[in-house]
Amino acid sequence: MPQTIQGEISKNIATGIAITLFIFALSVYMPIIGFFGALFIPLPILFYRSKLGRTTGAIVPIVSVIFMVVILGRINIDILFFVELLLLGFVLSELIEMNLSIEKTVLYACIIVLSAGIASLIFYSNISQKGMMTLISEYVAENLKLTMVLYENMGMSEENIRKISSQLENIRYVLVRIIPALVVSSTLFVIWTTLLMAKPILKRKGLFYTDFGSLKLWKPPEFIVWGVIGCGIGLLFPNQTFKIFALNGLIILMTIYFFEGIAIISFYFEKKRFPLMLRFFLYSLIGLQQFILLLVIGLGFFDLWLNFRKIGNENK
Repeated sequence: MPQTIQGEISKNIATGIAITLFIFALSVYMPIIGFFGALFIPLPILFYRSKLGRTTGAIVPIVSVIFMVVILGRINIDILFFVELLLLGFVLSELIEMNLSIEKTVLYACIIVLSAGIASLIFYSNISQKGMMTLISEYVAENLKLTMVLYENMGMSEENIRKISSQLENIRYVLVRIIPALVVSSTLFVIWTTLLMAKPILKRKGLFYTDFGSLKLWKPPEFIVWGVIGCGIGLLFPNQTFKIFALNGLIILMTIYFFEGIAIISFYFEKKRFPLMLRFFLYSLIGLQQFILLLVIGLGFFDLWLNFRKIGNENK
């Protein structure tokens, strides 16, 4: 019996590593699919940590990291990015077992992963003998060049390529300065999607998942509206530092209101019993159309006053 159990554990570990590395390979070698594929990397780590326990489950991300370094041939910022995704899956499993609220789960996971990321970036900048801002600036510039190559391969017209190329330096300047907000927002988004995907998987396998309640009714704390107002005022200041700080804050807060907007849309999809394929199409449209994305954010923001889901009215 012990040998049978040990064999089953080894099989689970191998499967977890294989799934993680498969998603990693897609992310690295298929740029368009890989961008979305990277969102799934925390999921197998979360699942096998929940299934195998802390000590045994830790083998999956540790061995995966070793293979990732071997595949890429060196340690670079991309490796740090994937390590953060692996850590996120492990941390989320730990927090789920603590049976916290959705707000605390997301907040703690974000703080832990970002703190580890900053520490890793400081360590990497020291061994590479480059400042953090230099590393970030070079990384952004390199990825902008890769994006231009991708556009060319996709058949974008030479005129559009020329227009974008002429603005690359300005784009890099802006991106480097809003990197903090982009990192926080992307981390929040990956946490959000991972928790949503993990729920049916863990429950189907009989593993523990915190009862967060109906996320379709979720609302952020009302006081953060003052953060939005403060950031909006900050953008009006002539001082460049104030503007950058306010813009970063606004991007993060708009991400939070995006989650509320999606919750409202999901609430009405469920209420009106929209077919699954229609929901998938509309969700895809939100992700692809910037104007619709802004409408979803606006929906979440103005829910504070308009109460689109009529939460609390049933008791009046």
